[in-house]
Amino acid sequence: MGKAAAATYAWLYQEFTDDVGETWLCACFVQNVSPDEALRRIGVVPGSPLEGEGFGVAAYRAEGGTVLIEYGWGAVVYHRAGALSKGSVAAAVNVTIKGADFTFHRDGNLITTFSLYGGGESDCLEGDVTDLGLHVGGDATDDPTSAALALAERATGVHFSPAAYARTALVGSTEDLLPYQ
Repeated sequence: MGKAAAATYAWLYQEFTDDVGETWLCACFVQNVSPDEALRRIGVVPGSPLEGEGFGVAAYRAEGGTVLIEYGWGAVVYHRAGALSKGSVAAAVNVTIKGADFTFHRDGNLITTFSLYGGGESDCLEGDVTDLGLHVGGDATDDPTSAALALAERATGVHFSPAAYARTALVGSTEDLLPYQ
């Protein structure tokens, strides 16, 4: 498998972008962790019904691990990437109309975090950040969301394809979880 490019994830970016160009996507790539274990680590009960506003997370088996996609506004998987990375690595991307951020954790420790629109340090991922046109603190690519998703793949070694997204995911409710815990 070659290095992921922004074009590799244009499909996922488009899936979570509406007719007026607003993107609401919270995704986390976790290396060598199964979907049920990933949900357990963030406190989501697999198979729990999506009640109320329908907030929940879908855990997809992907090449090299699991990709979590959150439905709702809480960014639970983004803020719990550290717990997901215990004994592994996890990279999360959170893009809304309020901002766009990337975070990378290894074995429960925060390695780097930055805004896709400038601000922060990306020391350990600098080569990939530059290659993908994410230029932290400067002019970013026209498609920072797809580039950040490609960076998540590069950082974790987890590849998420449209075929993996089309498969049935393990789903659970985040309705009772506070996003910033």
